Amino acid sequence: MKKIAMMLLFALAVTGASAQDVMKKQSDGTYVVNTTTLGKDVKGYEGATPVEVYIKKDKIVKVVPLSNNETPKHFAKVKRDYLPKFEGVSVKKFAETKVDAVTGATISSNSILENVRLGVEYYKKHK
Repeated sequence: MKKIAMMLLFALAVTGASAQDVMKKQSDGTYVVNTTTLGKDVKGYEGATPVEVYIKKDKIVKVVPLSNNETPKHFAKVKRDYLPKFEGVSVKKFAETKVDAVTGATISSNSILENVRLGVEYYKKHK
């Protein structure tokens, strides 16, 4: 019985910590949404591609990729040519925004797009 209670407490602690870590508000009013848990099933070419989406005044400020296993050469193109395309996009108009994938890194680009979408949706529901 004691073992079951400890497992339940541990499960609750892990769940609470991960939910708390999904979105944080910085002192300057910028919200940072971490898609590690939101997009755990979103796969790029070599696995999950989590990001942090920075949002201030209902606009995306930047998207920062987190640790992933994508091919470094191709993912460098995504970081350089794709992530800046999200800067300044309104969260209200995000769904209507077309962001073309990077040639040679289409799967990675699409997984990043899905992670950003998940981050924006989470922000809209929880800010």
